[in-house]
Amino acid sequence: MKNLFTLIIVALGFTAISQGDVEFKAANFKDDKEGFKAAMEAFEKGNESWELGNEAVFQVKDPELHYWKALEQYEKAYKFNPKSAELNFKMGVCYAHSSYKQKSISYIEEAYKLNPEVHPFIKYYMGLAKQLNYKFDEALKFYQEFENGYKKADNYNKFTEQRKSECSSGKQLFANPVRAWVDHVPEVSTEYNDYAPSITMDGEEMILTSDRPNSHKPDEVGKYDDDIYSSTMVDGKWQKPQPLKGPINTDGDDISNNLSYNGTKMLMNKRNSNGDFDIYETFQKGDTWIEPISFSRQINLKSDDIYASYNFNDKLIYYSKSSEANGYEIMVSGLVNRKNREYGLPNREMSVSSRFNDGPVYLHPDGKTMFFASEGHNSMGGYDIFMAKKEKSGYWGKPVNLGYPINTPYDDFFFAATANGKYAYIASNREGGKGGYDIYKVTFWGPEKQPALATQDYLLASVAKPIQDPELASAVQVTTSAELTVFKGKTIDALTKKPVEAIIEITDNATGKIIESFTTNSASGKFLLSLNSGGNFGIAVKADGYLFHSENFDIPAGSAYNMVNKTIELKNIKIGSKIALRNVFFDTGKSTLRSESNAELDRLVQLLKDVPGLKIELSGHTDNTGSATANVQLSQDRAQAVMNYLVSKGISKSRLTAKGYGDSMPVATNDTSEGRQLNRRTEFEITGN
Repeated sequence: MKNLFTLIIVALGFTAISQGDVEFKAANFKDDKEGFKAAMEAFEKGNESWELGNEAVFQVKDPELHYWKALEQYEKAYKFNPKSAELNFKMGVCYAHSSYKQKSISYIEEAYKLNPEVHPFIKYYMGLAKQLNYKFDEALKFYQEFENGYKKADNYNKFTEQRKSECSSGKQLFANPVRAWVDHVPEVSTEYNDYAPSITMDGEEMILTSDRPNSHKPDEVGKYDDDIYSSTMVDGKWQKPQPLKGPINTDGDDISNNLSYNGTKMLMNKRNSNGDFDIYETFQKGDTWIEPISFSRQINLKSDDIYASYNFNDKLIYYSKSSEANGYEIMVSGLVNRKNREYGLPNREMSVSSRFNDGPVYLHPDGKTMFFASEGHNSMGGYDIFMAKKEKSGYWGKPVNLGYPINTPYDDFFFAATANGKYAYIASNREGGKGGYDIYKVTFWGPEKQPALATQDYLLASVAKPIQDPELASAVQVTTSAELTVFKGKTIDALTKKPVEAIIEITDNATGKIIESFTTNSASGKFLLSLNSGGNFGIAVKADGYLFHSENFDIPAGSAYNMVNKTIELKNIKIGSKIALRNVFFDTGKSTLRSESNAELDRLVQLLKDVPGLKIELSGHTDNTGSATANVQLSQDRAQAVMNYLVSKGISKSRLTAKGYGDSMPVATNDTSEGRQLNRRTEFEITGN
């Protein structure tokens, strides 16, 4: 799976109208017969592999290994005779089918210079060379000339028409760049292929795929398999990527797809026993990842299934599936059995799939936005990144090209965005990198054509424009319409301050239903979660031997992006431990419990049932608004209401007391609305166990 990008080409038959062309003929090298013999042998061996590469292209298979084997031989022949138009052309074709497309340009142009009729496809490839150099008018001319002369009864005109369309799109997009910088990220990029970036929601961890040298044996042309790596950001700089810990990287290709939004699981793909690519899932345990588990049979059918992405509620999986008609197509499959991770038969996403390769896919946690790569639509050439919004009908709307300089005539793919909408990470083989696919950072300037992003570092081309003036960079103003709150932090023991592995449950307080549950990292205690606007959410943190902790997020519809970073100190179940119940609600000035409180109180019921000897005092607290006497009475009534609820659920009165403290025990200032809100609370304290 070294090369995921298909340029269908190749015909046979050469016409020798030489303009400096030195053909591989013995008569041209009478003075060095031995050198010619060795070079000719390498040239012929290269031709054998070149033809196999051509066949693989037409069979929609990966041709890159054959082309690299051809290049290995062609390089030997080239040292002897660099003036062969045929050799230059074939070397250019090999590079055009690789992730090192920029290298193809000089060989193709030299072949045309030496012999303008060296091969029936030379003008097609001259069009490609000009397109890669942003010379779209010249490229159009060559593509048209090729089309006029190509009379075979096959569907190749489909590809020529697409190349011409790319040039038209390229002219328009290049002339109207979007307000963004695209900067190379050298810390995680190498001369090899580095791609598939996904980012954790706090922006501190990146997972990527690379075929840089590793501990496995290289293939017959010296290339290594793809492994998955992680990098940590320290003081604003990415550290050297390290192989992912755990049984993830094998001696075959292991390719990262997408992290879940909380960063605790990951989709990836690798080959099955039949040689096809399947989708797998792995889970993080501490600082390692467990053995990948093959995904649902309905998804991993008899085809290449790659680049899967979770949707916002984990009920859908989007991915790319190979087909003979249109290359890779974007598919969607729905969850039918959460316990067994079983998904239903997939459907093709008609509104975003094209007649060419589509994917990878990245689903925004807002549930309304898709970013995906495609060779079709109005691409500038190669893969471009597009955005589609979900319409009221439930279907995806028309894809929108993210524009230049994010997209280029090279391959630009994968997309991992930050929650505030300011940054994204992509992969590209544009000119200016270290070689092959490299990782690039996109910085959006402002709102003119800014995509609606949001997932604080979730976690999947051409000339980069690095920031030259730091003062200019700091002056850029960025706005966002991201309606998302990111809650990050870690769970620790309140006394020892050591990490505690805890279960976090997110409850929709309006319905009382748990909408997500996951475990914090056992090694670090870290967690990440995202909450969309338009809801009231209860966050419960539970761990064996500890009192549970709760948080409340009331996020009105249309709320702006917000980041909350908090260390949660879990308290042991011992006398004197005190916990605030942040998701217990009353009507203003009243002591009637609202239904949104049920989930929180039911957790307390369960705790009391799990620890039968536990005795607690329920306490009510108010802010200092109103008279002290009224506040004491209101707080007493509210504490009593909570006690009555617990008794109604089977908890003995002998284990409970209720006490109202009014405004006498504030935990924050009463001078601000935020402080007063914190002071209005219900707590329980362990009085016996």
